[in-house]
Amino acid sequence: MISKEKQGFSSGWRMSVAPMLDWSDKHCRYLHRLITKETRLYTEMVTTGALLHGAQRRHLRFDETEHPIALQLGGSDPTDLALCAKMGQDWGYDEINLNCGCPSDRVQRGAFGACLMNEPGLVADGVKAMRDKVDIPVTVKHRIGIDKIESYDFVADFVGRVSEAGCEVFIVHARNAWLQGLSPKENREVPPLRYDLAWRLKQEFPALTIAVNGGIKTHEQIDEQLLHVDGVMVGREAYYNPWIMQDWDQRYYGGSACALSQDEIELAMVDYMEREAAEDGTPWYAIARHMLGMRHGQRGARRWRQVWSNHKLKPLPAREVWAQARAVMLEDQLKAEDSAAA
Repeated sequence: MISKEKQGFSSGWRMSVAPMLDWSDKHCRYLHRLITKETRLYTEMVTTGALLHGAQRRHLRFDETEHPIALQLGGSDPTDLALCAKMGQDWGYDEINLNCGCPSDRVQRGAFGACLMNEPGLVADGVKAMRDKVDIPVTVKHRIGIDKIESYDFVADFVGRVSEAGCEVFIVHARNAWLQGLSPKENREVPPLRYDLAWRLKQEFPALTIAVNGGIKTHEQIDEQLLHVDGVMVGREAYYNPWIMQDWDQRYYGGSACALSQDEIELAMVDYMEREAAEDGTPWYAIARHMLGMRHGQRGARRWRQVWSNHKLKPLPAREVWAQARAVMLEDQLKAEDSAAA
């Protein structure tokens, strides 16, 4: 039998879910962890300013079941990054990731995110400062270029200089970031994908762990990428269709597929909603919004989503909403069975 190491299962970054602003909160990650135990999960980007001057608990708390979990930081000052990385380690995170890929106006005003690709020396200083403070991996997520800079040498120089500071893991969003003229949403869709640049980075820097991100939606696409790089980070597909992850532990880690059915996961989320309401005052609908892709492609899914997203039901307890959602889905399924039998 081929060992897990030979198959590449040993990479801690073989499969991961991307940090997604306003989406990758602890409730979303809790759902994803019910589906896959091995896939690495990332927080949404948290700025150093928010941690140094805001509510740490609100930004950093997570459920112990979420491991392995990475904290993604947004910032550029090495001292601030080091302080926040230490906070992340103290809170129990398994990795600190530096965002060098976000192109939003807010990030640009703060001179971090994708802007940092123009300053590899500053990124290297930040990585070194963080590594001096923590024992967990410090990684970088970045683009392949900025605006009209499409040269491989640009991204290779960035990776080379930052790796000299001790960064061993690079997550490559295989698109340029256009700092002018495109919205953050358009920046995820308009600049062309160039996976070949990520593959070339792995060839040139074989000792580094290189994972690729951007536009990857199917198992076939994942399998193709894993022929060339160490890992794949999936973003919006994991959010809109989380059940795609149900066999990742088996396919990509040599373990077992998810043992829970979708019904069992939905009920587990209801239990979680009740705990969060009791412990933290979280309304169930702040959690349910992350579940709406769970029934993707199934009979009755549309009506099921309508129940869970119905604002008129917000005053009801989560378990009552669950019962209504389950009832309409079963009704549609029974109608389909009767129609097929007729």
